[in-house]
Amino acid sequence: MMRKLFFNMPGKVRVVLFPIMAAAFLTLISFVVMFLWNNLLPDIIHVGTITFWQAMGVFVLCKILFGFGRMGRFGGDRSLFNKRLTDRVKDMSPEKRAQFEKRFRGRMFGCGEEFHQDEAKVD
Repeated sequence: MMRKLFFNMPGKVRVVLFPIMAAAFLTLISFVVMFLWNNLLPDIIHVGTITFWQAMGVFVLCKILFGFGRMGRFGGDRSLFNKRLTDRVKDMSPEKRAQFEKRFRGRMFGCGEEFHQDEAKVD
């Protein structure tokens, strides 16, 4: 649902909204890391408490050291994505394929209908 809402927004809105969402997510995760660290680890392994910025540093360091997890549904493996996309497109009629490419290009590059209308005016 959230993904559909995000990708139906105009490209310019997504460019502004994405960094704000990323910063909000990083802030939330940092508070969670700080809360868990400060409430669990001092009693368990006798370490000191940490600040918000230290918690953010711990989180970023863990992401760098241990990876960023699965990248979407395809586990970061673009070959699987390309195979599924090729399988989906190969049986389409030329009209359906053009319509699919138009929608796909709009979602991937944020140019959507405006791009194709400008492209049609040039021809």
